[in-house]
Amino acid sequence: MSTIILLLITGLGLGALYFLVASGLSLIYGLMGVLNFAHGSFLTLGAFAGWELARRMGGESWGTLIASLLLGMVVGALVAAATEFLLIRRLYNRHIEQVLVTVGLALATVALFEGIWGTDAIYVTAPPWLSQTTEILGARVPNDRFLLIGAAVLVLLGIVAFLRYTRFGLVIRAGVENRSMVTALGIDVRKAFTVVFAIGGAAAGLGGVLASHYFGYVSPQLGGSLLIFAFIVTVIGGLGSLAGAAIASVVVAILQQFANYFLGGTGDLMVVLLLAIVLLVRPTGILGKKA
Repeated sequence: MSTIILLLITGLGLGALYFLVASGLSLIYGLMGVLNFAHGSFLTLGAFAGWELARRMGGESWGTLIASLLLGMVVGALVAAATEFLLIRRLYNRHIEQVLVTVGLALATVALFEGIWGTDAIYVTAPPWLSQTTEILGARVPNDRFLLIGAAVLVLLGIVAFLRYTRFGLVIRAGVENRSMVTALGIDVRKAFTVVFAIGGAAAGLGGVLASHYFGYVSPQLGGSLLIFAFIVTVIGGLGSLAGAAIASVVVAILQQFANYFLGGTGDLMVVLLLAIVLLVRPTGILGKKA
């Protein structure tokens, strides 16, 4: 029983990490129709920014961790907003060009990160509590999983509240439905769309710092490896559905954990099979809408 509890909670923690990465992808595609393959670069840069700050402040205090998380969010948001303003804004409704530009940006930034920080993994330090465990029904659960789950819940609630209860959220949703009408009312929809990219980048930057503590290191390939599962989660949940991404993140991560433990490390294979089944049975995903 303790093994099941451990796998479930650690699966929730891993799912929370997947959601932090996938939430930005889902938000940007759902509201703007942009598949951003450079999203992993926002995550990696946020992770490196957090590590650089922690290295200078001393990485074993909660104050340092909070400062690293905030810096990762700010860096991710700024880089994402700059990407939208300089590259994506000219390519709306040109999906092939979007893919080419964002894939090229992803490849270029990995090379840039390797040139600055090297190709080897850099190990991170964290408050001692994160490396300890808490006993739940006989299972010794790593504490960093609780931090991931809490952060994912806050991000989900924050994005939903922003879109539903703020003026910018209203403008964004109206601009998605009828951009010409909103523009005719004198509202600059372009600024609202830049905000959407910034929010997605902030979630990725936060996920990058947390991922570095989850894995214990940061490297130029960190974002790319997580981006693969983020895309799988986004497709299974339904392209553009934030709630679908949250559900799919939990399902994928728990399936991965159980398959790795009981089926000899076949977690990645099971996830790919799940993706294939969803695409065959329900191509729009769990909560996706038909085009």
